[in-house]
Amino acid sequence: MLIKRKQILGKKRRHRPGITVTEMMVAAVIAVIATFSVSMALSDSNLGFKAMYNRIYSDVVTDSHVARRMFDSIVRKSYSRGCILDDEGKWVELYYYSDPDAEVIDRYICFNWDDTHLYVEYGRILEDGAKETLSYTGVCGNVTNCTFKQTGRSLQMLLTLNNGSEAITTVTSAVMHN
Repeated sequence: MLIKRKQILGKKRRHRPGITVTEMMVAAVIAVIATFSVSMALSDSNLGFKAMYNRIYSDVVTDSHVARRMFDSIVRKSYSRGCILDDEGKWVELYYYSDPDAEVIDRYICFNWDDTHLYVEYGRILEDGAKETLSYTGVCGNVTNCTFKQTGRSLQMLLTLNNGSEAITTVTSAVMHN
């Protein structure tokens, strides 16, 4: 019996299953580093998204898009031999038919700008040649420069918009009808 007891006492004690303090500290440090890395990536991603969203949908970008689309549609329906351009290129007056079956040009559109806005004036040409303004519409704001040029049947608008934090220059060209 004595031998059995020595054999039992001589055996090493088994480790109980569990985690040591050192293992717990290492796991906590790895978790903190991983959490910090993921949060930094998400933060940078969010800042990048906000910057891109502001760049795409800022007022100067949307105003530029509206002005470009309006200029293009108006120039394309105007009559090529009915265009008056300011010597300095600050305004352009275009003429068109109100009805496709009309024989006389009876409408005009004038693009002009002051120091801050681009405007479109819609009007009618009366039988005696006088002009009657029908409406006057603001196209966009934050205009710092707008120049119109004509080459043959093509009309070009060089538009610069600046809201103080962002500036954009848009060049658009369209060919007049006929």
